[in-house]
Amino acid sequence: MSPQPDTLPPGVISLADHEAHAAGVLDANAWAYFAGGAADETTLQHNQGAWRELPLQPRVLRPLAGGHTRLELLGRPLAHPILLAPVAYQRMAHPDGELATALAASAQGAGLVLSTQASLPLELVAQAVRDDADRGPLWFQLYLQHDRGFNLELIRRAEAAGYEALVLTVDAPCHGARDRERRAGFRLPPGISAVNLAGLPPRPDAQLGPGQSALFDALLGGAPTWDDIAWLQANTRLPVLLKGILHPDDAREAARLRVGGIIVSNHGGRTLDTALPTAAALPAIADAVGGSLPLLVDGGIRRGTDVLKALALGASAVLVGRPYIFGLANAGALGVAHVIRLLRDELEIAMALCGCRTLADITPRLIPRPA
Repeated sequence: MSPQPDTLPPGVISLADHEAHAAGVLDANAWAYFAGGAADETTLQHNQGAWRELPLQPRVLRPLAGGHTRLELLGRPLAHPILLAPVAYQRMAHPDGELATALAASAQGAGLVLSTQASLPLELVAQAVRDDADRGPLWFQLYLQHDRGFNLELIRRAEAAGYEALVLTVDAPCHGARDRERRAGFRLPPGISAVNLAGLPPRPDAQLGPGQSALFDALLGGAPTWDDIAWLQANTRLPVLLKGILHPDDAREAARLRVGGIIVSNHGGRTLDTALPTAAALPAIADAVGGSLPLLVDGGIRRGTDVLKALALGASAVLVGRPYIFGLANAGALGVAHVIRLLRDELEIAMALCGCRTLADITPRLIPRPA
């Protein structure tokens, strides 16, 4: 852990404040990686704007005593509907990295999704929090690698360590065109790597013929398909959630395969620029699955009102990514905990002001349809 205790920066009272302060804490390399998006960063910007532009139509004079934010997700009780999304290489933001994030999430009762590309071993992170009775869910995010044997080994490690679900990212068969990272000359600092991928056999060299594409005919030759979802379900005892769904037809296929849940996501605007903002995609996907499986959403959530709107549009819970990384950069575990607490407090305020005593009271009628 850090040799000196972390303290919250003065005047940081919102997630926007955390981001502004972190801009002066992170070096240009790390800032490009954590703060940037794909191409012109249109989706990155629209993710936040789409939540802000949804108006609320509150109810008044409703009974509020005894209100709470509790829910059940995948058969497990949660104190509130806020989870931390998978973010890679967190030791670039703070020396304690994913360990600090896990301790903060546990202390605040928030769910945690650990990235395949974490900069600390998945066993170390799980061991630090798995015995905390009040923690939120502990899930492991999976990128399927080109070697099936290695994938099986990684899955078994996650199962043995105590992770409760697998979150398969399905919207990134390749990287987006991240101009900001390229301008910064992004590189991983010495001593930081995707430690959980150590030992992955090298990808076989592809022999490309005339006119063949290095992307389509080499890198994407083994890109995951729906058949891989069935394979994954057959090879783990854990629920499998699919992260990166934006189209209702894909949501229906996921429901047909009886996955454990769907996360409506555009990868935080880091893959396909101009992709639909998640706030705009969520209602149609909620209609498509009709409550047949848990539905979560991420992308651009920065206020408690955003969380409330997500639930009103059909989500069971939300995930946040960049905000807690900025909190981590600012004050380690304390900064992450502060981000979670801010969102939870703001959600309770929004619920009270909209006349919602529990999450069950949050319905689509709080968001008026355009005339």
